[in-house]
Amino acid sequence: MSALGLRATELGPPDYLPGDPDVLRGLLVGHGLALAGGFLALPLHTGDRTAADEADRVAALLAAAGAEVLVLAAATGLDGYDDRPDLTDHEWRTLVATAALVRDRAAGHGLRTALHPHVGTHVEREAEVERFLADSDLPLCLDTGHLLIGGADPVDLARRHPGRIGHVHLKDVRADVAATVRSGATTYAAAVRQGLYVPLGDGDVDVAALVTTLRDAGYDGWFVLEQDTALDPDGPADGPLRDAARSLAHLTTLIPELERR
Repeated sequence: MSALGLRATELGPPDYLPGDPDVLRGLLVGHGLALAGGFLALPLHTGDRTAADEADRVAALLAAAGAEVLVLAAATGLDGYDDRPDLTDHEWRTLVATAALVRDRAAGHGLRTALHPHVGTHVEREAEVERFLADSDLPLCLDTGHLLIGGADPVDLARRHPGRIGHVHLKDVRADVAATVRSGATTYAAAVRQGLYVPLGDGDVDVAALVTTLRDAGYDGWFVLEQDTALDPDGPADGPLRDAARSLAHLTTLIPELERR
């Protein structure tokens, strides 16, 4: 990331980067990187307060390392992203209330919270995103890839709800592969291996329109580049690096004055 010219990162999966804030800060500073935020998937629908406690722990780490935002997803509590039981109305209300509790815990550490619609979670499909927007006052993490996979148009969502976008994850995806995930014909992990995600500009997300829409609406938060991939032991070792570089180059053509944050 540092070699590409990026100036910040998100935390990554749990325990991928050090969990000690002093060690984490030292690692990031040593590579010239700041910390923008971190992703946390929690079962919000169960009413178990351990979810809020875990959010408190992660928010404390993020804040101590200089982050700004906690990116929250409504996990099912099951392994993987392929099984997604339906929620009752009571479970949905619990999900909304727990998300607000997590938001308050994170705010106590000086962090903003954004709810991330994500494949295989309880806020994935377009109807669920709209329901969450209606029932909660939390902003969204607008993830262009996961929204399109779930059947939503990320550009249309940004146009209709400009004031509810609190964070942005930029991905590009192949709509044909995404449709097989949405129909259940292909598992999410298999679709990633089949090339679901491609460099920005190579897929079916209108990244240019999305960036223009957000900037025209006054969005001044992070644009986080996520070049999701499945490592291929038989592929080129620098494949992911090349794809990320291509995505970054495409983004800077859309925002010429962009500081590589």
